[in-house]
Amino acid sequence: MAMTDCTAQSTQFSRPAARGFSIVKMIDVWRSRRALAQLDSTRLDDIGLSVKRAAAEEAKPIWDVPATWRD
Repeated sequence: MAMTDCTAQSTQFSRPAARGFSIVKMIDVWRSRRALAQLDSTRLDDIGLSVKRAAAEEAKPIWDVPATWRD
């Protein structure tokens, strides 16, 4: 009966690939969405958003951001 070698080829652990999204960015997202939620309808109109769209953006979890923010 043959024995198979179960040892790993490398004993060094590598770090997982960085996703580019940190706690600092999460806080920035939270602050931005909180500020957006505090704008009145006139100011939202100025930036091209409806009250409904702003409320939907504010309700998103902090990790749900566009891919361009993750770079």
